[in-house]
Amino acid sequence: MLDDRAKLLLKALVERYIADGQPVGSRTLAKAAGMELSPATIRNVMSDLEELGLIASPHTSAGRIPTARGYRLFVDTMLTVRREGLVSADEMGATGIEAGAQPQRVISHAAQMLSSLSQFVGVVMAPRRTSVFRHIEFLSLSERRVLVILVSPEGDVQNRIIHTQVSFSQSQLLEAANFLNAHYAGLTMEEVRARLKTEVDALRGEIAQLMQAAVDIGTGAGSAQEHIVVSGERNLLSVSEFSSDMGHLRQLFDLFEQKTQLIRLLDVSTQADGVRIYIGGESQVVPFQELSVVTAPYEVDGQVVGTLGVIGPQRMPYDRMIQIVDVTAKLVGNALSHNK
Repeated sequence: MLDDRAKLLLKALVERYIADGQPVGSRTLAKAAGMELSPATIRNVMSDLEELGLIASPHTSAGRIPTARGYRLFVDTMLTVRREGLVSADEMGATGIEAGAQPQRVISHAAQMLSSLSQFVGVVMAPRRTSVFRHIEFLSLSERRVLVILVSPEGDVQNRIIHTQVSFSQSQLLEAANFLNAHYAGLTMEEVRARLKTEVDALRGEIAQLMQAAVDIGTGAGSAQEHIVVSGERNLLSVSEFSSDMGHLRQLFDLFEQKTQLIRLLDVSTQADGVRIYIGGESQVVPFQELSVVTAPYEVDGQVVGTLGVIGPQRMPYDRMIQIVDVTAKLVGNALSHNK
């Protein structure tokens, strides 16, 4: 437990480091905190904070910088987000997010807006529709390639090619399609997935795998590239924490290009109530100690259908990022709710 003096000094140190990116010395900290304390007293408090793992001393400086643990304590207990003033009305007004626009246009503009306002990376998961199928067919294309044809209750047709571990005869494919159509037509793909887990024992293993692959297609699990939009990766080139290490930058760009880890992170964030902040490797999904991620789910007609967020260095102005992400989530939800 920290006493009030230690909390105030930690808060001042984090805010000063976020503002100018330089390790904070005891004299600078005394001014920033507005406290009449001797340099010796401040050094003692900083030593205590360092022992607790909340701040650290870079080798090249006598000052201190926050650790991931220090940022976490700051965000959880010391951060106050003003509802006004952090993001101006003019900034939000130039977003290009229009009510009633096509969903892909809304998502693309939202990612660009997050990137532009934050000066970091904006990510948006496209809305996942609840997929209900009326009819399914499997068609053998070659030895281990199968065309899946999904027909929705509205008559929309979705075609996808899946690669199977074994070869199927057309009669086996017909058997699988007949089983799905007889038992699951009219259900959502999520409901089908849940029932397959308990009922699949009655089927041969190969047919079960085929059905599982079809369900993954229906719920979008197999198409990460189509479900997430990333904007502003190049902004990280101007972040000193990243720009000095080209190997690290390449890792980050691989993360944004492959998108699979981002999908998993945003999927987890969909369950959150409001804005959520991951600092360092906390998410265990995006395992980069130097990154922080601020996310929020967005709703269409009262139901959460996706997530969006900002990815940047740990040294980011969290109060502003929270407001940017929160407001963007509301704008996206409103625009997509009018897209009917």
